Amino acid sequence: MESSRAARRSHRARPSGRRPLLHIALATVAVVGVTAAGTVYVKAQAHSGPVSSSSSKAPAASASASASGSGEAAVEPVAEPTVDYDALLAGSMKSVIPTGDQKVSVAVLDLTSGESAAYGSAAFDTASIVKVDILAALLLQAQDAGRQLTATEKSYATTMIENSDNDSATALWNIIGTADGLDAANKTFGLTGTTGGDGPLWGLTQTTAADQLTLLQQVFGDDSKLSSASKSYIQGLMGQIEADQQWGVSAAADGSKWRLKNGWLARSTTGLWDVNSIGRVTGTDGDEYLIAVLSKGSTTQTKGITLIEAAAKAGVAAFGKSSGSSTAASATATD
Repeated sequence: MESSRAARRSHRARPSGRRPLLHIALATVAVVGVTAAGTVYVKAQAHSGPVSSSSSKAPAASASASASGSGEAAVEPVAEPTVDYDALLAGSMKSVIPTGDQKVSVAVLDLTSGESAAYGSAAFDTASIVKVDILAALLLQAQDAGRQLTATEKSYATTMIENSDNDSATALWNIIGTADGLDAANKTFGLTGTTGGDGPLWGLTQTTAADQLTLLQQVFGDDSKLSSASKSYIQGLMGQIEADQQWGVSAAADGSKWRLKNGWLARSTTGLWDVNSIGRVTGTDGDEYLIAVLSKGSTTQTKGITLIEAAAKAGVAAFGKSSGSSTAASATATD
């Protein structure tokens, strides 16, 4: 507070008897909204205007402010709450109803926003989706050795991915050093929940949806141990899957904007099916998504496909909800 002497000096220094207007910023909470997913957001707006210095009280500010030398107040930004995408995905997956012994797990990454989510953490048999992992391991080994793939290896890779040929997969499985070679490559790739199958049983490699999402980031992402040429090679093959295998995560894509690899296996011990799908899709919202969907316990392959396609749609719908979209997965798995 000024002393009376200082106040008198200030008064004498003024050329006019009128009291000046002081401009201050009034910080008000202008918007409190709720997204379609129920997430509350808050935005602070600052409004400035003249307020007479004769006012006994200034309006209270709702955000903390500190006066600057110019007489204006600085408003601290109000951060929006972090969106819980795992919760959004769990809510979206309520539209997918496994029956009988069916179980499903999903992991999704929105490449546009960088946000990701996972539903379920159990391990599943890979079946033929491991063929992407086998090829990635082969390419990593070739990079480390400073060599290109041979013509024979390229031939095996093409039929293994595009046609899901098992003999080609077995040949490359042996070339990479079976489970030991796969596990070593996966350690480099950052997979932590994947273990190669015993002996020749590459289809019984155990993995999680989260690990498959990590693998997809190695194939499609910028921060990868694979070279640009290696990534482009795998992506090209995953975009040329034979017509009768173009199901799975493609159900969540806008038309034909997808690259994928599917896996299906009837377990001899139970007679039930493992059905899986991994890949990249462009959603109807224009965003690019990496999606991994794993399942087991379906009584037929067709019922397993219905389940994972519903889950893929739910995965993309969860991210649509976060931005206010009302899109939801309408497909339901039935047994």
